[in-house]
Amino acid sequence: MLEPWVYFALTAVAAVAGFVDAIAGGGGLVIIPALLFAGVPPLYALGTNKLQSVFGTAVALRNYWRSGLVEWRPNRLTVALVFVGAVAGALVVQLIRTRILNLIVPLLLIAAALYILLSPRMTDEDAHHRVTSNGYAPIGSAIGFYDGFFGPGAGTFYTTSLVALRGYGLTKATALTKLVNLTSASASLLVFALDGHLAWLLGLCMAAGAMAGGWLGSHSALRFGARLIRPLLVTISLALTGRLLWGYFSS
Repeated sequence: MLEPWVYFALTAVAAVAGFVDAIAGGGGLVIIPALLFAGVPPLYALGTNKLQSVFGTAVALRNYWRSGLVEWRPNRLTVALVFVGAVAGALVVQLIRTRILNLIVPLLLIAAALYILLSPRMTDEDAHHRVTSNGYAPIGSAIGFYDGFFGPGAGTFYTTSLVALRGYGLTKATALTKLVNLTSASASLLVFALDGHLAWLLGLCMAAGAMAGGWLGSHSALRFGARLIRPLLVTISLALTGRLLWGYFSS
């Protein structure tokens, strides 16, 4: 049972994460450690993260959609395969023992943070695409599997791969990321809900914060871009990951 102040604190964290997620992805890098610090079991932390993420991503997607940056028809196959991949990932993660998951989670956080730190600089210039929309679909499905299995950093993986392989500029890639991110989050949320690994009240409280953050973040991305977000993500992620690893090995 969580103290009332924890609900308020995690809702505020969700607002910050929703803002960051709408701009550059990686909001889960903040949410997952915060939930674990609050004493939420790993599987419930993953499921509750999906619940709040769906709301925040939906608000961000609406803003990008209204700006004409989201293409639905060319990406229908990608959306379908991302859904399948995310369901598979969410099923697999629930087969892993809790103590093993307690170690895997911080290791994945480190990997995701390093990826963000080392990924190449991206611009808003469209470039020649290396794969077609259908050719990208299996790649999107693989990231969808990761999003269902774990999640933090998936938005950044989507965006980076869309820039590198589809040739989209950063803002357009970020907009399309919200479409596939909402798909994979919804698919994995369905699995976690059916298996009962959700803290509903906490997740809905955090959803309110995520929606506010998603709205502000998407508007900021459309106006200013997202270049300043990565250092903040890396710093927070590595600091919280260090604390998780310390807690794991000290116990």
